[in-house]
Amino acid sequence: MTAPALPDHVELAHLRNLAKELRLAVRAGRPGAAERAAAAGPVDPADFSIRDAQRVIAREHGFERWSDVVSAFGSRRPHARDLHRWFAVELNNALGDLLFDLSPATAPAEQERALYQAYAACYHWLEAGAEVQHGRGEYTIAQTALAIGRPATGAQHAARYAELIDRHPGAFADWDRALAAEVGARAAAATGSPDAARLRARAQRLTDRVADPETRAVVQDRLDRGPWFG
Repeated sequence: MTAPALPDHVELAHLRNLAKELRLAVRAGRPGAAERAAAAGPVDPADFSIRDAQRVIAREHGFERWSDVVSAFGSRRPHARDLHRWFAVELNNALGDLLFDLSPATAPAEQERALYQAYAACYHWLEAGAEVQHGRGEYTIAQTALAIGRPATGAQHAARYAELIDRHPGAFADWDRALAAEVGARAAAATGSPDAARLRARAQRLTDRVADPETRAVVQDRLDRGPWFG
């Protein structure tokens, strides 16, 4: 069978935003949202996830799965390095959406998919990026692992992010140092380390030093966001 053709003017970011909007609409009980989502299968508004919404958007565009949509967009990039970069960006962006729903209570299969997605994004950055992209990929793995209740894995990759910053200080921004401190402190709290409070205070000091006000606000939001594991 011939794969569905996506219009040239359609971008994956637009479809991803449609999925986010649909998820919020179903969760909020907006008129017609659940009925629209039900075209792709049974709907429980309380548990309607970003993956569920993406499946609906995929079906509306003639695809069986969201991964088929991603592959269709990827086929537009003929050069290997460009393809690695494209997949790295898209996998990372998609993870940002998934983190809305991830927790230790998430179904084990979904936890694994999210963690493997973080590893895949980091792999593609290793092929197409430099030390700075590698480091941020390590942050994403750590963040995902902590979200699903795997503190040892989170601590390992948080430490690797910090190590890359120490080895290549000129490649990273001030906010990288703040995020590395944040995720390191969060991993310490998750593993029950007595240093967690001290490390969190250090993360706050580094956040306060981020020069750009808008970026500093984003980093502060990350630092303020739970859980801090007691």
